[in-house]
Amino acid sequence: MVVGDFPVEVDTLVVGAGPGGYVAAIRAAQLGQKVTIVDKGPLGGTCLNVGCIPSKALIQAGHLVENARGNEEMGITTENVKVDFEKVQTWKDGIVKRLTSGVESLLKGNKVDIVKGEVYFIDKNSVRVIDGDNSQTYKFNNCIIATGSTPIEIPSFPFSERVLDSTGALNLKEIPKSMVVIGGGYIGTELSGAYANFGTKITIIEGEKEILNTFDKSMTAVVKRRLKKKNVDIVTNAMAKSVEEKDDGVVVTYEVNGEEKTVEADYVLVTVGRRPNTKDIGLEQIGVEMDERGLIKIDKQCRTNIPNIYAIGDIVAGPPLAHKASYEGKVAAEAISGKKSEIDYIGMPAVVFSDPEMASVGYTEQEAKEAGIEVKVAKFPFAANGRALSLNETDGSLKLITRKEDGLVIGGQIVGPNASDLVAEIGLAIEAGMTAEDIALTVHAHPTLSEITMEAAEVALGTPIHVL
Repeated sequence: MVVGDFPVEVDTLVVGAGPGGYVAAIRAAQLGQKVTIVDKGPLGGTCLNVGCIPSKALIQAGHLVENARGNEEMGITTENVKVDFEKVQTWKDGIVKRLTSGVESLLKGNKVDIVKGEVYFIDKNSVRVIDGDNSQTYKFNNCIIATGSTPIEIPSFPFSERVLDSTGALNLKEIPKSMVVIGGGYIGTELSGAYANFGTKITIIEGEKEILNTFDKSMTAVVKRRLKKKNVDIVTNAMAKSVEEKDDGVVVTYEVNGEEKTVEADYVLVTVGRRPNTKDIGLEQIGVEMDERGLIKIDKQCRTNIPNIYAIGDIVAGPPLAHKASYEGKVAAEAISGKKSEIDYIGMPAVVFSDPEMASVGYTEQEAKEAGIEVKVAKFPFAANGRALSLNETDGSLKLITRKEDGLVIGGQIVGPNASDLVAEIGLAIEAGMTAEDIALTVHAHPTLSEITMEAAEVALGTPIHVL
């Protein structure tokens, strides 16, 4: 690398090496661009290091603990299940290391230059990369900004050893006896379920009427029932007011129905959303348009108001999903290469790794009605699926949304075992323009959970076999 006042010239500069940035860099390199990727943190971003991957590892470990305790209904019980939590964390960290090392190998294998440092935009074609006492100018023809997001900190709950963000909660050295979770969105719900399985007494404080309030109430009701079985207290329509830290824990004060209450715990986890990382990198200086929340405005090809600068992931409108960022990264890289790629979110799945899992793709029934689409809603319960019965996982159902006039599949929602995997078939059906008949005519292996999609399609056609 040239060091000093001589700028390094690249075709495409990618700022941020999370699931949006590294995917964009690889696709741009595959399309013949000379690419440099810059990040001040480890490769893989939030998702691989302190988000999606470590949280799912912890969730899985929690499920194993729950399963190890046995099931009285099945005639299996176990006493004194032992958890070496330090070893759990070591295992989790090993997964993260393998994946981040894999990202580095993929970037290098695609001839992407990797640079460590913080980026500040000088003008529409150059940035300054600062790493400690060293700095270097980079000139680019095109730039893809993928700087991600960070947890929102409530002023009355400043992060500390006892007041945790999601990163802190994923890296605890011991299993807490108790924890207060402020915010019942997907992060709060997932980590509440994971720690409840380890034996932590959880109290969720949520400001809205429901936890997971962006999902259908019939879906969240199933998750709430399961959480309550794990001895999780859910307080809704409640406002967290303050926290008092002690040497061995916290006292959280909250207000519900006009009355102030307190709850003591070892820790409090704050999961009230994430903030886009668009401040202090010079975007205002070069005139990149943003909304009042700091999200960058983009067109259908992820292009900002500055034609050679693109933005993807958590810093643009839409849910903060890793797979959304990766998808947008491919679109931006292809647009730079002159392809006609455009973003289309209709087949974008959303998944919550709750217990049981929740997944949604395409239109919900309500969204279809608001869009003026006449739909048919077909529902099939896991309780009528042989594989679900044999797994003793019968809570939940699959709902298939089809267009009334021709049976076109336009959406689906699942709450139940393996919902995160099952939703892919509905997403494929939407992308491929398939009808309920197409799914019903596809032979699904028996006995499998995937049969539930075929069964729901048959309900949509009015010819169900396994429900009346």
